[in-house]
Amino acid sequence: MGYVPALEENTQDPLTEPLRKVLGGTTAKVMAEHLGLRTVGDLLHHYPRRYAERGELTRLADLPLDEHVTVVAQVADSRVLTFNQGRGKRLEVTLTDGSGRLQLVFFGRAVHHHHKELLPGRRGMFAGKVGVFNRKLQLSHPAYELLGAGSGAEAVDAFAGRLMPIYPACKQLESWKIAKAVATVVDSLLATGWAGVADPLPAALRAERGLPTLPEALEKVHRPRAKADVELARARLKWDEAFVLQVALARRRLAEGQLPAVARRPREDGLLDAFDARLPFTLTDGQRAVSREIFDDLATEHPMHRLLQGEVGSGKTLVALRAMLAVVDAGGQAAMLAPTEVLAQQHHRSITEMMGELAEGGMLGGTEHATRVVLLTGSMGAAARRRALLDLATGEAGVVIGTHALIEDKVGFHDLGLVVVDEQHRFGVEQRDALRSKGRQPPHLLVMTATPIPRTVAMTVFGDLETSVLDQLPAGRSPIASHVVPAAEKPHFLARAWERVREEVSAGHQAYVVCPRIGDEEEPAGARRGGGGGEDEGSGEDEGGADGADERRPPLAVLDVAGQLADGPLKGLRVAALHGRMQPDAKDEVMRRFAAGELDVLVATTVIEVGVNVPNATVMVIMDADRFGVSQLHQLRGRVGRGSAPGLCLLVSEAPEGSPARARLGAVAATLDGFELSRIDLEQRREGDVLGQAQSGTRSSLRMLAVIDDEEVIAAAREKATEIVAADPELERLPELRAALEALLDAEREEYLEKG
Repeated sequence: MGYVPALEENTQDPLTEPLRKVLGGTTAKVMAEHLGLRTVGDLLHHYPRRYAERGELTRLADLPLDEHVTVVAQVADSRVLTFNQGRGKRLEVTLTDGSGRLQLVFFGRAVHHHHKELLPGRRGMFAGKVGVFNRKLQLSHPAYELLGAGSGAEAVDAFAGRLMPIYPACKQLESWKIAKAVATVVDSLLATGWAGVADPLPAALRAERGLPTLPEALEKVHRPRAKADVELARARLKWDEAFVLQVALARRRLAEGQLPAVARRPREDGLLDAFDARLPFTLTDGQRAVSREIFDDLATEHPMHRLLQGEVGSGKTLVALRAMLAVVDAGGQAAMLAPTEVLAQQHHRSITEMMGELAEGGMLGGTEHATRVVLLTGSMGAAARRRALLDLATGEAGVVIGTHALIEDKVGFHDLGLVVVDEQHRFGVEQRDALRSKGRQPPHLLVMTATPIPRTVAMTVFGDLETSVLDQLPAGRSPIASHVVPAAEKPHFLARAWERVREEVSAGHQAYVVCPRIGDEEEPAGARRGGGGGEDEGSGEDEGGADGADERRPPLAVLDVAGQLADGPLKGLRVAALHGRMQPDAKDEVMRRFAAGELDVLVATTVIEVGVNVPNATVMVIMDADRFGVSQLHQLRGRVGRGSAPGLCLLVSEAPEGSPARARLGAVAATLDGFELSRIDLEQRREGDVLGQAQSGTRSSLRMLAVIDDEEVIAAAREKATEIVAADPELERLPELRAALEALLDAEREEYLEKG
C-alpha cells in the first residue's frame, strides 16, 4: 500500500556486512540457522545476558564456598572416569598453587577437549563458583585461560579484573564461542576506528540524554571494564531500540494522516438511532465516551486507526457494532474479522439477536432502516456462500462477520468503509492487509483486543494507533470469585469442586470445564505453545504456560475428562464436549444447545476463550490451570458471571505450593484487574513473544528494552521521534537514522509497519 516511504539501502555501514565474510562459513551458518544472526550488526546486537564476575585472585588455601573466584594454579594431574555403566564420562583435574589443592570437573562432550589441554604441568587462570563434592573443593565447568611461558603478572591482572560476558547460546554454539566471534568482530572494527558505522541517535539527542556514541556503547557492552560501563551501554542501547521503533511508527502515523478516506457520519433517525432505541439497557459512561472518539475518527477524511481494549465483559463488541451501524448509516459496509468459526458464529448470533428486525433488511419483517447481517466462514455450504457473496457485492449486506474466508480473492464489497479486527494478535499481517485492501479507498480500522495491555506495551506495539480503553463494566455484571484448587495436595478439594458444579446446576445454572488439549492427538500436546495459533486451535497452553510441563504427565484432554465426568462425579447431568477439530455444524449445534440451556456442562478447549456469551453459565473449572498463561486464564474466567448470578472460577492444579506456577495462579485468583494481570503476564514472559509477533511476525528487534520497566525511555523516545519526523518526514537531514532504520527495521519489518 505504500503507507511509509521505503528507505534507501545503505551498503556502506560495516554492521551490514555478512558474518560469513568475517567469521567463515561454518560458524556463520550455525549462527544464522540457530540464533538468527546473519550480519555483523546482528552479532553485535546479540548482547550478553549476564556477566560473570571473576573476582579477585584467590589462594587455593583461602577459597570461600559458593563464591565466584579466579585462581592461578598449575595442573597436578588429570584423569577421565566413567559412570552410568560406561555411558558417561567425567574429567577430574587437580590444581595446586603451593598453598592448597582444588579439583576441576568437566562432563559430557567437552571432556576430550579439556583433557588434551589441561596436561600436568600446565599453568593457567581458572574462574568459576566454588562448590564442594566428596569433601573436596571443586569448580564445575570453570572458564580458564592457559598461560604461556611469557605470561606475567600483567596478563593475570587483566584476566582477573574483567567481567566475563555470558551470551544467549544454543546447543550448537556455546557462549564462549560466541564471545570469541564477538571479539573477532570488535577487534576488526577497532582497527578501523569503527569507520562507517552509522549512529542512529542525532548528536544533539545524545548530548541531551548524556549517552555515549553507538561504537562506544557496543564496545562497553561486550568488553566492560566495570559495572558502570555495562549500565552506560545498556542505557544507550535501550534508547536505540525505543527510538528507532518510535521513528518508524511516527513516520507511519504521519503518512496515514495524509491518506484519503471516505468520511462516515451516521444520519439522524437512521439505523444507529433505531438500534439504540431498542437496547434494553443504558450504555455505560465509558461506552459513550469511547463511541464518541470512534465517531469523531469516522467523520474525518483520513483512515481511522484505533485500538479498542478493555476488561473482559466491558462491552467492546457493542461499541464496535454501533461503529459498524454508523458506517452503514453513511452508505458504507462494515466487516468484522474473527479468529475462529465458533467466535464468528457467536458474534453473528449475538449481533442479529441484539438488532432483531434491524438485521433483516430486504426480508419480510425487516424495518425501514434495516440492513442485512451475513456470516461468511470457510465451512459454509455452496448455496449459502453464494448468497452471502452476492449480498456483499451488491451492498445488500451492510454488515458481514467472518473468519479468514473474508480475505479470499473471490470476496468483493460494494463499498467497504470499516474493518473491525477482533483479537488482533490471532491474525497474520497479510491477512489484515488483504481485508483492508478490499475498500475503494483505505477503510477505517478498529482493532479490538480482549487482553488488556499495559500503557507501555500499547505505546510500543500499537504506537501507530490511537487507543481507547473501556475500564467500566456494564450494570448487571456480577462479581467473579476465583480460587486455586490444589488437586495433588488436597484431592478432597477437587471433589468439592464437582459438588459446587452440581449445586450450580441444581440452582438452574450451567458450567464450563476447560482442558488444555482435545485428546485425539497422536502425541500429547503438553509441550505445545500458543493457544491462539490457528483457527480453533485445540491446545490451551500459551506463552506464559506451565513450568516444566514436559516433565510431567500429559495435560488433561477434553474427550477424556468429558467421559470421566459424565460417568463419575457429574453423572446424571447433561455433559457435552466442544473443541476446535469438530465439524463446524457440530460445534455450532453444541454451542446453540448450551446457550439454549439444553446442556448443563460444557467441557471445552480454549475455543470458548473470547466472545462466547451465555449469561446463565455461572461456574468454570479450569483443569491443569498452570498450563495456561495469566491473560488466557483471565479471558476464560470472563465467560462466567455475565448474568445476574455471581460467577465462580476454580483453578485446578497439581503444581506444588511455592512453585512459580502456583504463584501465577495465586495472582489470577487475587485480582479481577486485567491490566494488572497483563503486567504480571508480561513480566513472566520473554518480551519477544509479545513484541516480535506484533512488530514483524519474526524475531523481535527488542533485545535490551523492557517495555514494563523502561516506560520513561519509551515515552521520551516517542516524544522525540514525533518531533523529528514532523520536522523532517523523510529524515533527509539525518542519514544515519535512515541507515539505522534500514538495518534495524529490515525489509520484512518495514513492510509489516506499512501494512499494519
